[in-house]
Parts: sequence; C-alpha cells; structure tokens
Amino acid sequence: MLPSILTTFGLFCGFYAVIASIKGDFEIAAMAIFFAMLWDALDGRVARMTNTQSAFGAEYDSMADLISFGVAPAVLVYQWTLSGMGKLGWMAAFVYVACAALRLARFNTQVGTADKRYFQGLPSPAAAAVLAGMIGLYEWLPGQGYELGLSGASENAIGWLIAVACGILMVSNVRYHSFKEVNFKRRTSFRLVLLSALIILVVAYEPPVVLFAFFFLYMLSGPVLTVFGLQQKRRQKKRNKPL
Repeated sequence: MLPSILTTFGLFCGFYAVIASIKGDFEIAAMAIFFAMLWDALDGRVARMTNTQSAFGAEYDSMADLISFGVAPAVLVYQWTLSGMGKLGWMAAFVYVACAALRLARFNTQVGTADKRYFQGLPSPAAAAVLAGMIGLYEWLPGQGYELGLSGASENAIGWLIAVACGILMVSNVRYHSFKEVNFKRRTSFRLVLLSALIILVVAYEPPVVLFAFFFLYMLSGPVLTVFGLQQKRRQKKRNKPL
C-alpha cells in the first residue's frame, strides 16, 4: 500500500493545484505541482526498493500523473494568461492536456522494451515543471523588486508558445536523458555528496529562478542533442562514403 499512498499524495497536490489556479493563487498552484513531482519520484522508487510493483500501481500512477502533470498545468497556464485569448487560449491548453495523455499512454506501452537511458519525448513531469516554473518565477519576481515590463499580449504569446511547445515535445520522437543509469546503490564518493550539497544550496538560494532555469534547459536539451546527433550521423556517412 505504501507506493499507492505516495501516489495519492501526488494526486492530491495536482488536484490542489487546480483549485489554487481557479482561485487565482498561481504561485501556490505552481508549488503544488512541484510537490506532486516529488511524490511521483518517490512512489516508483519506494515500489522498487520494497519490491511491491504491481499493474494496479502502474495504472494508478498514470492516472495521477495525468491530473498532476496534464490537467493541473493546463488549468494553471489557462487561468494565468490563456483565458484572455479566447478560443486560441483554451485550444492551446487542450493541446497540452491531449499531448500529456498521449505521452503517458505511449510510455506505458514501451515499458520493458525502450532504452532506459532515454525518454522518447519530453517527460510529462518535466513539461509541467516548465509551465509551473515559468508562472512561479513571474509571480515571484515582483515581490523581489524586479519588473519584467511585459504587456498582456506578450504574456499571452509567451504562455501560448511554451504550452504548445511542451505539448509537441511530449509526443515527439526527441530523446531526453532519463538519468536512470545512475546507480544509487554503489558506494557514494565524497565528490558526489559534495555536489549534492551544492545543488541543494543553489536551489534553496533562489528556488523559482533555479527550478525554471533547470527544467527549461532540460526541455531545450532534447532538440539540441537531436540536431547534434543528426550532424554526427551525416559526418559519419560522408567519411564512410566510398571515393
């Protein structure tokens, strides 16, 4: 039951993010999505550590992910800025939700056959983190004395573009590193512990800035690595081409 309880915690965070978005508490909604990511990371790891994986747990986790990383971010970005764009706004939010559902369905069909080192398409938690991080950062900056000076039309355009881009990347064939090859059961080196402490300090110093920057760069890493890989293949073909 423990993994399912953790999944329920994540589902509650996603549901609360929807409620907070409707109320206009956008910064709290963004934080709730990040907490949902934390519970989502824990439930799978706990299930593997305790050897309690089950088909029910996998399906329940997917349902919870659709709420926390599909519906909640879409409602958040819609309430934040897309609602002022009419049909274009809710269509962009729906595209994001539909792509998140397709991404999760494809992931479930590839379990056990796909290369564990990579994700095919942007993972839905990372896509949700980009939207939540963007909105959380925008809501946090004025309280720190920073003004972006963006007009309402600029906010609408940025929110629309990032929501649609995240949706398309989720269902694309672009590969993203999964970091699952990292073995946490090995003896931990002093450098790794020191690096972990430094990461925690950096995140704690300016959480909105660091979290958005990290997940936005991760979103860009897939297309960049894909273009770089295609260029390498072309060079390899030219080298192997007979004279």
